[in-house]
Amino acid sequence: MPDSLPPKYYGAIVVGAGHAGAEAALAVARSGHPVLLVSMDLEAIARMSCNPAIGGLAKGHIVREIDALGGEMGLAIDATGIQFRMLNRSRGPAVWAPRAQADKKQYSLYMARTLKNQPNVWLKQAQAARLLVESGRCVGIVTHANEKIYADTVILTTGTFLQGLIHVGNVNYAGGRRDESPAVGLSDSLRKNGIELIRFKTGTPPRLRSGSIDWEKLEEQKGDEPPQPFSYRTKSIETPQISCHITYTNERTHQIIREHLHLSPLYAGRIVGTGPRYCPSIEDKVVKFCDKTRHQIFLEPEGLDTDEIYVNGMSMSLPAEIQKQIVQSIHGLERAEIVRNAYAIEYDCAPPTQLKHSLETKQIQNLFLAGQINCTSGYEEAAAQGLMAGLNAVRKIRGEKEFVLDRSEAYIGVLIDDLVTRGTTEPYRMFTSRAEFRIVLRQDNADERLMKYGCAFGLISKDVFERLEQSTQRIKTAIESLRTKFHQSARLDQMLKRPGVEISDLTRSGIWTHDLNSTEASKVSCEVKYEGYAARQLEEVRRFKTSEKKQIPETIDYKAIKGISHEAKEKLAQIKPVSIGQASRIPGVSSCDLSLLVVHIEKQTRGRNKAEAD
Repeated sequence: MPDSLPPKYYGAIVVGAGHAGAEAALAVARSGHPVLLVSMDLEAIARMSCNPAIGGLAKGHIVREIDALGGEMGLAIDATGIQFRMLNRSRGPAVWAPRAQADKKQYSLYMARTLKNQPNVWLKQAQAARLLVESGRCVGIVTHANEKIYADTVILTTGTFLQGLIHVGNVNYAGGRRDESPAVGLSDSLRKNGIELIRFKTGTPPRLRSGSIDWEKLEEQKGDEPPQPFSYRTKSIETPQISCHITYTNERTHQIIREHLHLSPLYAGRIVGTGPRYCPSIEDKVVKFCDKTRHQIFLEPEGLDTDEIYVNGMSMSLPAEIQKQIVQSIHGLERAEIVRNAYAIEYDCAPPTQLKHSLETKQIQNLFLAGQINCTSGYEEAAAQGLMAGLNAVRKIRGEKEFVLDRSEAYIGVLIDDLVTRGTTEPYRMFTSRAEFRIVLRQDNADERLMKYGCAFGLISKDVFERLEQSTQRIKTAIESLRTKFHQSARLDQMLKRPGVEISDLTRSGIWTHDLNSTEASKVSCEVKYEGYAARQLEEVRRFKTSEKKQIPETIDYKAIKGISHEAKEKLAQIKPVSIGQASRIPGVSSCDLSLLVVHIEKQTRGRNKAEAD
């Protein structure tokens, strides 16, 4: 924490010190503005409340993008990761995804140290009770101690804490996370200022004592060797690496669950919040996939200095005694001891169609929302939103245009556009299938796509950016060399496109030489092998950007447009799309509605031009 006295007025107040809050605070501070990070527990900064891992399918792309923009998540997992794996290697490189198990305690400590040592960041242990709103602008917060704190902008990153309610069997109690109090008061303040809230639900599995597990019965899952870092600024992984293990549920497991479904608050009707479709509880899996005789379970160590094992794939909210029966029915876990019981949690969140692409609320100026409050799930989605909210708070403070990544630039752009344009009726999770342009949005080229923005904000140093430019030039030179050199009348780039042929085959046989490192060589291979697909997708990107440039006037009256459906008028008025491209992605807006909208805008434009000419 800075040694100087805190300012009386901040550039930003960040409420919540989870993954979104940490990135938001660092982004504002590193851009040169004072920021106050408010948390109910300063010992819980960036706590991994559920899965002790970063990355995964599509999420790994997001972490690489966060890093390219100058965020901290990639560096944090590189410093504390205990198993690194590149997923989906059997498929095309567009869907390869890095993932790493974290030492969850060390991850939290790393982020806490980073924030405490960052100039322009002040930390305060307090609970935000309500917003200070004047003339439609958020100017600060009021704490439960009735302390008023003022700032140019406020960023809410409240996670699962807003009116949090924890469920274990027929027992429920107020809580934002296990053994942590919920945030009370802020929900009422948001509603009073015109922000709609809904209830969502998520959950976490039990943790087991390592020594009570029969590891010899289980399938070992090792990490990659050598481990590949997430961050472009990390030279190598120094943390000791460990293995995870795999087991499966069985018919006995499923029978126990079916017999006790009436004790699950989810099926007894005590939980009203909507749960995550793509990370269902074990109760949901057994009911909804009744044809399956088993479900895969991953046993993941939570750190190097703890004996707690995370049971990935077994989120539940059944009573404690039933949880024990379920766990001990599984191969290798017959003697397993539960250290922490599983639970479900309900919490308030705000439908994200109430946001601009900058993550500023439409209803309240200078108020930004990021993370699970925006109906998302996952550390990575939260961190990305926190970073973008922080960067846009900086733009707001400076009176500059908002910073928006579009769908053709980044998975982060897809994430935010999906949220603010389409909304969601369940906790949102990123997948590669959500990105139309995923061939050009690979996890290995996030630096080339986005590091220029990180450098412009001052979050990426000039020497790091210069190294990228030098690397990019080496890659371009290597590709040009492959296109101009031949072997037995075959052009080398065409040889490389053949199935099963890799750059190592060309160099080993003496056909071609290069000065690339392994990462650069992999990029060259991807660029050459997929250039045909990429070229077609780049043409799609060009058409996409053309539609995004067709702006919709802020003053447009959708009710006055004849022929547009009633549903389209409602949705357009609610979302307030800034372009024809965005309007085309709104559910309920048909191609006919779009055509009529374009005609209406063109008529208005001609009318204005004629009036100005007269």
